[in-house]
Amino acid sequence: MAIIVEHDKRKHEILQKSIDVFIEEGYEDATFQKIADRCGITRTTLYIYFNNKHEIFLGSIKELLTTLEQNLYNIVNDVSLNAKQALNTLFDKMIDEISSNQKLFCVLLNYLMQIKKSGVDPNERVRRRVIRLRHYMSTIIIRGMKSNELKQTSVKTINDLLFSLVQASIFKLTVLNIKDVTDMKSEIELVIDGLLQKN
Repeated sequence: MAIIVEHDKRKHEILQKSIDVFIEEGYEDATFQKIADRCGITRTTLYIYFNNKHEIFLGSIKELLTTLEQNLYNIVNDVSLNAKQALNTLFDKMIDEISSNQKLFCVLLNYLMQIKKSGVDPNERVRRRVIRLRHYMSTIIIRGMKSNELKQTSVKTINDLLFSLVQASIFKLTVLNIKDVTDMKSEIELVIDGLLQKN
């Protein structure tokens, strides 16, 4: 059992350290050797844990998203928050996370452009990675409609609208290199306010 724990611990450490390599070098220039060097291990040892750079990159992204998803899960299940508070908290957390991992999202954007050039559909890759996030948003929206806090409308339409604001925020932070997230959060809050039932 101790061997499995050590294996998982080492794998986690490799993923954590490889994120820095991808950020510094970019996806294309990050190599198996550079990742092994950063981790203080040989390439042969690295092959024990991962088959290739692509697998390490996807594992790094999964590590980041798993932490974010756990935080979002806690927000969704916080019954002390009404729908407006839960949505605002959810989006604040997402934007803060994107902002604090801005360089990694730049690498991810470049990676998506590369796979698009190779004929792979990046939309399918993104859709699979954000399915849980979209489920969390829908859960809050449905709860808000059931409690008559939010207007009765298409959950999918609201979800798509709110998700497009997240995508716009990623674009602003990575491509436009905007550092201040205040306006992004205000835009999302304005949209959420527009979803509220008028009393």
